[in-house]
Order: sequence, then C-alpha cells, then structure tokens
Amino acid sequence: MLSSLIIGSQAHKELFCRAFIDTHAPYDVATIPWPTLDAASLDRLRTLPFWEEALTTEHATAAKVQAQAGLEQDALLREAVALQGYEEARHSALLRSLLAHYDIQISPHPPAPGPKNTTWAFMRTEYGECFDSFFAFGLLAVAKDSGFVPRALVDRFEPIMQEEARHILFFVNWLGYRRAELPVWRRPALAAQCMMAMLLQVWSRIQTARGVSQNENFTLKGHEAIMPDLSPREFLQLCLQENERRLGQYDRRLLRPQLVPTIAKGLCRVLR
Repeated sequence: MLSSLIIGSQAHKELFCRAFIDTHAPYDVATIPWPTLDAASLDRLRTLPFWEEALTTEHATAAKVQAQAGLEQDALLREAVALQGYEEARHSALLRSLLAHYDIQISPHPPAPGPKNTTWAFMRTEYGECFDSFFAFGLLAVAKDSGFVPRALVDRFEPIMQEEARHILFFVNWLGYRRAELPVWRRPALAAQCMMAMLLQVWSRIQTARGVSQNENFTLKGHEAIMPDLSPREFLQLCLQENERRLGQYDRRLLRPQLVPTIAKGLCRVLR
C-alpha cells in the first residue's frame, strides 16, 4: 500500500523530479533509421497539413521550457525543467530530421521573440501540451491499426509520445508544488492565471481545428483513412484508455492532469 504524500512537501518535490529525471530515455536523433515508405504512404505523409505548425510549436516550446529552467532557484527543479527543455529541443530536431528525410517542404518561419513573462509562457505552453497529448495518445493508437501511416513509422513516435506523458505529469506536479509553496493570499492569483491559460489553449485548439478543417484533402481523405469506423465517443474512450495506460506507469501518488479527461468523460456520457 502506497504511503500518503503531501503535495508541496520536499518528499513530493523529490518524487516528481526524480520520477521525471530517472525515466529519461537517451537517444541520438542523428542515428534514427527512418523506414523506407512506398509512394502512396509518402504522398499521404506529405499532404498532412500540420507539419509547419508542429515544427514551429516544438521549437517555441523548447525555448520557453529552457527559459523557465533558468528561473528555477532550487537545484533539483532546475535540473528537471532543463531536462524537459532538452527533450523538447530533441522533439524539434526529430521533426526536422523526418521532414528532411522524406523531403517534406514547409515554409520557414523566423524564431518568435522571447516571452516577456517566462513563467506565464511556460504555463500556457504546458497547458497546451496537456490538451494535445490527451488526443495524440488516442490518435497514435488508431494510427497503429489504420494503415494510414506505415506501422514502422508510427513505432518511431512511440517513445516521443511517452515523453509527452512524462512532460504533462511533471507539469501538473510542478504546478501543485508551486501552488502549495505560495502563501494563501497569493493562490487566487495563480488560480486565475491557470484558468486564463486553460481558456487560451482551448481557443487556440478551436482555431487550429478550424484551420485543419479548411484543408479539403485532409478533411475528406485523411480523417476517413485514420478513423474510418470510430465514432467520436469511441475515440474519446480510446483517448481515456491510452491516457490511463501511459500515465499509469508512474507513482500513483503523483498528481495527474484532470481537466481534459474530465471533459472527455462527460462527453462520453452524452455522445452515442
């Protein structure tokens, strides 16, 4: 039976930081053997509409997390946040490697200027990861069986997806620790920041979805190929299962992201 854990205690900090650091998987992007794709698979890969946004997002995320690491005064927290920044930069490098290997052309974007409020930018970014990862867990599970993308390529992203699970687990515990450290009179301001960050990420995802829906080729062909017989309710149930499977690998005393799974459970009750 697991012993109780006080959120915000030194034991809590040690547990969520060490759980993150000790599960880091070392690998070199330069040595990844990208599989050979047939012409049809390569064409589908090149027509996916999100490569440009994905690369821009990963690059910006790495910069924001690395900037937050520089603000952490506690040595263990600084080490853990810096490690996440390294992993985010590795995700960006992996995407660049994939795009170059399969000759997927995107429009280059100049790097965005650094944020004025580093911690606020970090929080917004991490709430975005909580949203995106939940659905990405389900999409990867579907992609393994759909044949839309060859299984050999899907498998290359399995460790990346598990890293995302570690990132969101670390963030919610970082936030819980930070909240507990604050005096009571400062906690409402943090709660307001969290609410604003969540709302901004919801709006951002709505805008992204609208943009993807305007790509007729992907809407009419990609969605049907990826999830031909899966209802919205079934997809949400799959996301919930994958979310539990991935996060269930870590100490049960640690906090888990709650917002998106709670919304998904509510939708499953009303969808058919």
